[in-house]
Amino acid sequence: MAKTRTADVLAAGRGGMNGNLYAYRVRGLGRGGVVLWNSGGDDEPDRVVALPGADRCRVPVFVTVRQARVYVSRQGGWLATSETNTLDLTRVQQWLENPAGRPAPSGAVLESWNFFEDLARGLDEAHRLPRQSAVHNSAYEKLFGDACTAWTPVERRAVLELATAGMELWNSCPVILKPRSSIAFDSGRGVSRGQ
Repeated sequence: MAKTRTADVLAAGRGGMNGNLYAYRVRGLGRGGVVLWNSGGDDEPDRVVALPGADRCRVPVFVTVRQARVYVSRQGGWLATSETNTLDLTRVQQWLENPAGRPAPSGAVLESWNFFEDLARGLDEAHRLPRQSAVHNSAYEKLFGDACTAWTPVERRAVLELATAGMELWNSCPVILKPRSSIAFDSGRGVSRGQ
């Protein structure tokens, strides 16, 4: 069986991507940690790094940025910057619990929308998010312009549906907590390489 080395996945990215790697801290009510994010190189879309698994891809999740940096370094790569952005999903989760009673936190919803799309691409599970339409595009443009109060009821429902599906994807996606640098994947089963 052919083995896919973690270093190969990080170097090439899934789908042949070759953008820069960044550590990205995600905080939520149910799940949090530092993930690796790959900026789209050569006109490729951005995505959260995911490693192949037996039946599904898995997202490497770290407790600290230092752990992520060491992991990437041991794979022969590097992070593009020492700075780390943080996505705070708690505001989006609180809004989803009571969308009629709270205003949409536009900045947090915009950042989470982008994250959910990148996560779905990395996991190769874009089907878990609603198919985007002109309604989504219109809602996104208003969100980008901090005008979510101008959403139509249809746009608001579309954003709620996407945010709910994205939150479910993040909270249920398979992860590898603090992956060892010596893991290779043999048909999805972790195999120690003895490094």
